Amino acid sequence: MTVEQMTKRINELYHKSQAEGLTEEEKEEQKQLRQAYVANVRANLRGQLNNISIVEKDGSVTDLGKKFGEQKDE
Repeated sequence: MTVEQMTKRINELYHKSQAEGLTEEEKEEQKQLRQAYVANVRANLRGQLNNISIVEKDGSVTDLGKKFGEQKDE
């Protein structure tokens, strides 16, 4: 499922919950979709952050992906 499809389905479930309520299956689907969406956003952000390099005042380059990217999230 693409991010666009996931977002569309999350929005459909949200609007249905506001209008008439959700069944237990739909609530579980909504929960799983939201978790998958957040995981995807975090992975994309982590990938972008791992590609950042900083040029220090002395001219050296610090690759933040190598410095911090391999640490486990706590």
